[in-house]
Amino acid sequence: MTLPGYVPQVSDFVKQYAGVTPDKVAQIDLASGRRETYGQMHERVAGIAGHLRALGVAEGDRVGFLSLNTTDIPDIILATWRIGGISLALNFRLTATELAYILNDAEPDVVFIGEEFAALIPELQTVTSVRHWIRFDGLGGAESELEKAITSADPIYDRVPQTMNDQCLLMYSSGTTGHPKGVIITYGMIFYSAYHGVAPFKNSTDTVSLAVMPLFHIGGLNVTSLPILILGGTSVVMRAFDPGLALDVINDPDIGVTHMLAVPAMYTAMKAHPKNADTDFSRLISAAAGGESVPVPLVKWWYDRGVTILDGYGMTESAASNCIASHSDVPDRVGSSGKALMFTEMRIVRADGTDAEPNEPGEIWMRGPVITPGYWRNEEANAAAFSDGWFKSGDIARRDAEGYFYIEDRTKDMYISGGENVYPAEVESTLYGLDSVAEVAVIGVGDDQWGEVGCAVIVPADGCTVTLDDLQAYSEGKLARYKHPKHCVIMDELPRNATGKVQKFKLRDMVPELLGLSE
Repeated sequence: MTLPGYVPQVSDFVKQYAGVTPDKVAQIDLASGRRETYGQMHERVAGIAGHLRALGVAEGDRVGFLSLNTTDIPDIILATWRIGGISLALNFRLTATELAYILNDAEPDVVFIGEEFAALIPELQTVTSVRHWIRFDGLGGAESELEKAITSADPIYDRVPQTMNDQCLLMYSSGTTGHPKGVIITYGMIFYSAYHGVAPFKNSTDTVSLAVMPLFHIGGLNVTSLPILILGGTSVVMRAFDPGLALDVINDPDIGVTHMLAVPAMYTAMKAHPKNADTDFSRLISAAAGGESVPVPLVKWWYDRGVTILDGYGMTESAASNCIASHSDVPDRVGSSGKALMFTEMRIVRADGTDAEPNEPGEIWMRGPVITPGYWRNEEANAAAFSDGWFKSGDIARRDAEGYFYIEDRTKDMYISGGENVYPAEVESTLYGLDSVAEVAVIGVGDDQWGEVGCAVIVPADGCTVTLDDLQAYSEGKLARYKHPKHCVIMDELPRNATGKVQKFKLRDMVPELLGLSE
């Protein structure tokens, strides 16, 4: 969607708060204990921007970051934007080969790299065109290259003019079906997504948001960090998710966490942690969930604990959030991802391109100022993803007569058994009702009679055993027979990516062999 005119950047807001409330804490780094005020953040951004300009970074040049979570990451991003550069978020879980593909596709001039990943530099130097690697420890160590750069540079306090449509960020998809695609994020997407999330999340200048998801991920960066800085709140950055530490931080009145976003696996881990029973959740205004569907039993458990989990839907291509349940929707509409947010139009579309009826499953199509203009240097992907201005999400959902969305599954995860569509997320949500099930993922596997049938991959709860008979007996009366799992595989853990999403493509590769099935 083409948007006219000037747009304020996140650094504009930081600059304003640096003048009005310079001593207010903008970011807390839990690993180092640093508390960065808005005044300090403004100075750090200016110093990093000056160093980048001295290195020759020009408008439109890419600047990457590869690091565990640290408050340095937003500083680096805002400095890149101040001089008109494009930030490149790099997934620290990727191998050197995978990183090399992204670096050669995006062609950054500079990469800020955490010391924990510095061993990758020699290999990546030989296969990419990155001119400068800037090392930092993420803990504010005075001897790091980043800190030396900040203190030695001529600071830049004013930014180059930008419009809504200018690119500011590249985030690469997971690449589960081939090479990853670079999703283009614009300044307009960042700005509009911050403001259409204010009401449902109940964000304000008093927000203290706990960032537990990786900041290379759109949810981590554009829900728990950048929008909070736009509003003048405080972002509390956790180096890497730890359920016990998360509960400690939520319980700490001196920090005063009011908001958080996590994937369901994180809420499951916090639920199971022994510190949960003694944690005071009374200050927690908004506990949002994303990344994948939240099991209904998990939402109900937390509701009984006094925490309302707001199930939402979004993706990198839409700057994180498109719809989210409101506080009043829980528990009566548990399982719903709420209504479309202010700056998103959403349709449910049949395979023939016509609109589905209420409660009829179809693909989510979206448009609006929070939707990506396309993929980086990938016209083939753009042609496949857009239809007459609408972005085709690849996700299956239904919308009821009142406009509430219910996410069914990814189109690629759906399987067909005896001619009937089966959405694994529905089956998983049901099986989570078994106390003996800690984690579950359902996939379709080949079957001579039915074409495909379901296989439930189970991580049992501590001290429990789970059998196929248990799953089928529990499903009786809750799911149609064709949705019942016909196979069961027990694992110690499910394969997950850096944000906690189950990697079903790995299960689809592993499970048929474990079952002795020929593909």
